[in-house]
Amino acid sequence: MTDLSVETTPIPGLLVVRMPVHGDARGWFKENWQREKMVALGLPDFGPVQNNISFNASRGATRGIHTEPWDKFVSLATGRIFGAWVDMREGESFGTTFHLEADPSVAIFVPRGVGNSYQALEDGTAYTYLVNDHWRPGVAYPALHLGDETAAIPWPIPLEEAELSEKDRANPRLGDVVPMPPRRTLVLGAGGQLGRALSAALPSAHAVTRAELDLTDAEAVAAWPWHEYGTVLNAAAYTAVDAAETPEGRVAAWAANATGPATLARLSREHGFTLVHFSSEYVFDGTAPVDPGHVEDEPLSPLGVYAQTKAAGDVAVGLAPRHYVLRTSWVIGDGKNFVRTMQELAGKGVSPSVVDDQVGRLTFTDELVRATRHLLDSTAPYGTYHVSNGGPAMSWREVAQAVFERSGRSRDDVSGTTTQEYADGVLAQGRPFAPRPLGSAMSLEKIRATGFEPEDALVALDRYLA
Repeated sequence: MTDLSVETTPIPGLLVVRMPVHGDARGWFKENWQREKMVALGLPDFGPVQNNISFNASRGATRGIHTEPWDKFVSLATGRIFGAWVDMREGESFGTTFHLEADPSVAIFVPRGVGNSYQALEDGTAYTYLVNDHWRPGVAYPALHLGDETAAIPWPIPLEEAELSEKDRANPRLGDVVPMPPRRTLVLGAGGQLGRALSAALPSAHAVTRAELDLTDAEAVAAWPWHEYGTVLNAAAYTAVDAAETPEGRVAAWAANATGPATLARLSREHGFTLVHFSSEYVFDGTAPVDPGHVEDEPLSPLGVYAQTKAAGDVAVGLAPRHYVLRTSWVIGDGKNFVRTMQELAGKGVSPSVVDDQVGRLTFTDELVRATRHLLDSTAPYGTYHVSNGGPAMSWREVAQAVFERSGRSRDDVSGTTTQEYADGVLAQGRPFAPRPLGSAMSLEKIRATGFEPEDALVALDRYLA
């Protein structure tokens, strides 16, 4: 009896699992799918939702080569097979083959886009497979002729002596196969600063605004083809911090920042996509020391309505099996923002008064995009990461002074004020004002540990203003 083990193959992602089979006079028993043990050995936690069994009455029954758009975990209940797999995905590995003989002690994890086929070597062979999406009638997918000369699969029983379906006999040769593309990426909130940056950096992604897909519209969500996506980037948010303190704003903020992410987390569990959600340092009360700043596992302590809704969204997204929460601060991108406002004031000869008791770091949208791509491409562990540009933490006044300097004005043209003084002025005008965290600096050590080094905020500022 062998120990449980997982082996790689020449086809990327195609894994062979060797399983112990416990036998006695009555027969045998095996743990055909044991999530905890198998995932620990490197098998993807692929979330099966359907179990199928294919019974082959006679030796020589041959099926394939089928490339369904889902992952499969295939094994045998009885009998023995010769299995063969062909990579049908776009990319350098297209056409790569692998084959082996298997009995009930062997299972194979077949990733989406890899063609699957087998030949029964014994009568009464029962072939079983778990899949992580439901079969749908009318779904088309690539298939390959079992006798394709390029794949050159060495079938033990010649195909002319084997039992094949008419459909399989009509499958095309490799040269006529259209490779299977990867699952798409969906960008939500494409109209905002971050959404525009993500759309520009990922031109093949499907980018939509709220007008095109409203997560609070149950019918629209139910009709959306979520199974087509491998990654969903949620840049949609209600960001009017002060307006969130009004009755109308409170409802809108909770819908966009809490209910929407909760819906996406549920869909991620159902359809298996990776959910990337962008959050805020506002989930903290700002009392952490500037060095090291707020850390990822710090208890949430939101102050205002906007902050509370973002904290609720973080908790909801954490329930998705495959998720990244990127908490960020002081976002600067394409559109109206603090840096552009200061640049305009400097150009007009205005000398503003800016709060000097809120301390944090700027996050340019191109840096946030770079961090997102790094986490996804490096397959970093799922979870929450703090992301901003690097360098020393600065106050809003110091950021404004840096902009003024780079605009040909003196730093002294920017005076200081406190958050309380600023709030008093806003409230005196009858406008709402949300409480702000004074300490917005976040520790960047967790994302640094994945191999990502944040760019200094002042270096990014120079490029942004240029």
